Amino acid sequence: MTAAAPQRTEAELSGEVASLHEELAALADARMRAVDEKHGDDHAVNLTKLRAIAKRLKTQPDLARALWKTPAQDSAPKLLALRVSRPKQYEKTELDAMLREAPTPKVHEWLVSCMVKKSPHRDTLREAWFADPDPVVASAGWAPTSDRITKAPDGEAPEGIDLDELLTTIESGMKDAPAPGRAALSTAARHVVAA
Repeated sequence: MTAAAPQRTEAELSGEVASLHEELAALADARMRAVDEKHGDDHAVNLTKLRAIAKRLKTQPDLARALWKTPAQDSAPKLLALRVSRPKQYEKTELDAMLREAPTPKVHEWLVSCMVKKSPHRDTLREAWFADPDPVVASAGWAPTSDRITKAPDGEAPEGIDLDELLTTIESGMKDAPAPGRAALSTAARHVVAA
C-alpha cells in the first residue's frame, strides 16, 4: 500500500508551482516552439523532458490542480498537470470545464487521452460532447468512442453504440468538421470498419 502524500499548505503548493514553472521555462527551446506553433501549440518544451519531470513527481492531484489553474506563458504547465493527475479524482463538471479551457490541440489531446478515457465519467462526457455546438468540444467525444469500439470483443458492438448509425454520423459530419474533428472522425471510422 502506498502512503498518502502529506498535505501541503497553499504557500508550499504555490512555491512548488512557481519552481516547476521556472524548471519548464529553463527547458524552453525556441526551435521546439517554432515546430509546435506550426501545429497550433504554444509550448517550447520537449515532451520527453516534460514526461521525465512528471515521472519524477509521480501522481499528485493537488499539484496537478494548482498547475492547471496557475496562469503561465505557455501550455507546458497544463501538460505537466495532466501527467501528474489521477483521473478518477475529477468530477465530470471539472473535466468538461478543463476541456473547454484547453488552450491548444496538444492539451486537448492529452486531456482526452490521459484523463477522460480513464475517467468513470467518460461515457457521460462522450455523449454530452457529441451534442455540443462547439466543434472542438464535440470532437472530444470521438476518442472515447473509438476506445470503446477497440476494447469491445471481436465481432461485437460496444454496449449502447450502434455501429451502423455511428458510421452514418461520421460520414455526414466529415465534410463540415474542422481539422481536429476530421482527424477524430477518421480514427473513429477506421475503428468502426475494423469492428
